[in-house]
Amino acid sequence: MDIKEYVALELDGIRRGLTKILDGLSQQELSWRPASGCNSIGLILFHMLKFEDTFVQARLQGKEAIWTADKWYQKLNMAEAEAGAHYTADQVNAFPVPELKGTLAYFDAVRTRTENYFKGLSSETFGKKIQTPRFGEVTIAFMVSFMIGHEQQHVGEISYLRGLQRGADK
Repeated sequence: MDIKEYVALELDGIRRGLTKILDGLSQQELSWRPASGCNSIGLILFHMLKFEDTFVQARLQGKEAIWTADKWYQKLNMAEAEAGAHYTADQVNAFPVPELKGTLAYFDAVRTRTENYFKGLSSETFGKKIQTPRFGEVTIAFMVSFMIGHEQQHVGEISYLRGLQRGADK
């Protein structure tokens, strides 16, 4: 298995995990927070999508994120400047969780472009070095690994929050 196949396998696993975890959740469950200042399922999901969109479109390809290019902020009735990260407790508490249907449509748009981008790369391209604000100079493979691990962590958080609300088997 080469790196492109592995990345595709991991991205598919994240999609399958989210599909299962999010199935049947109400807007109230998406917006629920276990305490003040804690993230909701909807906020975590939105953060994942904004991160992937910005990372793959802007960081790796030098393109405008689809959030702005395709006006997803309008489709989700959110501010164009919505960052998806680095919130204060008050911002977490006030976060307007969008409807799941719209969020999943944004997910599909982001993930389709992500998958298409990685399919089009040569395996050697994953060894190319890029400059990042957080890690300095790293390979594309390092950043893809970071992205996958980051998203898997958030899938686990979403699963945990669902379990807190419904129990492990519902």
